Amino acid sequence: MSGTPGSGLKWTDTLEIAIQLAERHPEVDPNRLNFVDLMRWVMALPGFAEDDRHCGEKKLEAIQLAWIEERE
Repeated sequence: MSGTPGSGLKWTDTLEIAIQLAERHPEVDPNRLNFVDLMRWVMALPGFAEDDRHCGEKKLEAIQLAWIEERE
């Protein structure tokens, strides 16, 4: 998922990010989460290796969608 060992999570590791967010924030409804908070939470994940310059609305939407599917 995150490529080679030690490379860290990237914005494109959508499913792994969604799983980690679901585990860390079980009380949160991802349908109601704004992108500013979502981006901040993703960047705070252990092993996350990219900065916000590589983030965009499409990547955040994909993460949010994966998180919603992970909850179902």
